[in-house]
Amino acid sequence: MQEISSSSIDTNSISKTFWRFAIPSIAAMLVNGLYQVIDGIFVGHYVGYEGLAGINLAWPVIGVLAGLGMLVGMGAGSLISIFRGENNTRKAQHTLYTALGLIGLGGLILMVLLNTHASTLLIAQGATGNVLAMGSAYIEVFSWGAIFTIASGALPMLIRNDESPNFATGLMISGAVINIVLDYLFIGHLGWALQGAAIATIIAQISITVVAILYFFSRFSQLRLTLHNLYFNMAIAIKIIVLGASSLFMYAYLSLMVALHNKLFMSYGSSVHVGAYAIVGYLVTMYYLLAEGLSSGMQPPVSYYYGAKQGEKIRATLEIAAKAVILTGITAIALLNIFPNTLVSMFSQNEPMLTLETVNGIRLHLFGMFLDGFFALASVYFMAIDKGGKALMISMGNMLIQLPFLYVMPKLMGVDGIWLAVPLSNLALAVIVIPMVWTDVNRRANMKSENNMVLTS
Repeated sequence: MQEISSSSIDTNSISKTFWRFAIPSIAAMLVNGLYQVIDGIFVGHYVGYEGLAGINLAWPVIGVLAGLGMLVGMGAGSLISIFRGENNTRKAQHTLYTALGLIGLGGLILMVLLNTHASTLLIAQGATGNVLAMGSAYIEVFSWGAIFTIASGALPMLIRNDESPNFATGLMISGAVINIVLDYLFIGHLGWALQGAAIATIIAQISITVVAILYFFSRFSQLRLTLHNLYFNMAIAIKIIVLGASSLFMYAYLSLMVALHNKLFMSYGSSVHVGAYAIVGYLVTMYYLLAEGLSSGMQPPVSYYYGAKQGEKIRATLEIAAKAVILTGITAIALLNIFPNTLVSMFSQNEPMLTLETVNGIRLHLFGMFLDGFFALASVYFMAIDKGGKALMISMGNMLIQLPFLYVMPKLMGVDGIWLAVPLSNLALAVIVIPMVWTDVNRRANMKSENNMVLTS
C-alpha cells in the first residue's frame, strides 16, 4: 500500500507549515466567495433591490447545502490528517471513501427536501410577489444540483488534506472564473435574472466536482482510490458527522440568522431593508471567508500535531492563526467605515434609499465582526483536536445567544435594533469562548512540556 509522506509537516517550521496550508486555503475561500459576490453585483445592477432581496431570502435554504459540504470536508479532512499523523494509511483511505458516500447520500436527501419545501421556507420569511417568484426560481436550480453544491464544498478540502493545497486552490479559482463568465452571459445578456445566477453557479460546481473525483483516482493523489476497493465505513461516517457537525451548525446558524433578519426587516421595514441587508452580507463575505480560510489552513497541521502528540506546536499554530483573524477583521471594519458609499455602489443601481439604509447597516451591524472570525477559528480548533462536542457547543452557542437579542432589540429600537443585535451578542459570547480556547490550548502545551521534563530527568 502507498506510504503517505508527512515530512513537510515534520521538518518545516511551525509558521512555514501553517502558511503553506493557510495561503492556498485563504485563496480558495476568497475565490469561492466570489460566487456569491459576483452574483450580487450582477443581480444588483441588472435586477435591482427586489432581486437582491430574493437571493437573500433564498440564501438560508442554499446555506444548508454549503453547510453539508463543510461538514464532510472538515470532518473527513480532520480525520485524514489525524490518521496521517498516526501513519495509518488504510484508515485515511477509508475516510475518503466514506466521505464520498456521505456526499452522495446528502445530495439525494436535500434534492428531495428542497423540491418539496423551498417555497414554504421563503414564505415563512415574508416573501411575496416578485421577490417570492425570483427566490423560488433560484432555489429550484440548486435543488436539482444539490449533490454538486455539497461536493464542490467538500472535495477541495479533502484534496488539501491529501497534501495538495495548491491544486485545491487552482480548482476553486477555475470554478470561480467559469461562474463569473456564465453570470455575465446568463444575467447580463440573456436576462435570466436569479435563475441564470443559479445555473451559472451549478455549472461551475459540476466542473469542480468532476475534476476533484478524477484527481483522487489519479497517480497524483497520495490516497489514490480505485473502483474495486470502494469502502464505506459506518463507524468512520459517524465520526465524520460528529467532527464536522460544528461546521454544519455554523452554516445553520448563518442560515437561521439570515432568515430571522429577513423576517424582522420585512416586519419592521420593507424589501429595501432586506436588499440593504443582502449588500451588507456581500460586503463582509470576503472577510468571513478569509477567516474560514485561515481556520481551514490551521486544521491540517493542528490535526497532525494532535495525532503526533505535539502540544506546543498546536499552541504556536493557533496563536499565529488567531492574530491573523483578529487583525484582518479590525482592518476590514475600518475599510468598510471609511469607504461605505463606494463599496455599496458596486451592488446598487443608484437607489438613494437602498444606499442610505445599507450605510446605516454597515455602521451598526459590523463593528464586532472580527469576533465572528475568532469563533469560526475556535470551532475549527476543537474539531482539529478531535473535540467535536466543544466545536459544536461554540457553533450552537453562537446561534442561541443571538436569539434573545433579536427578540428584544427590535422592540426597543426598531430597524436599528435589528442591525445591533448580532454585534452585541458577539461581545457576550466572547467572554465565554476566548477563555475556553486559551485554557485548553495552554493545558495541552503544558502537559507536553511536563512529559518532556519527566523523560529527560
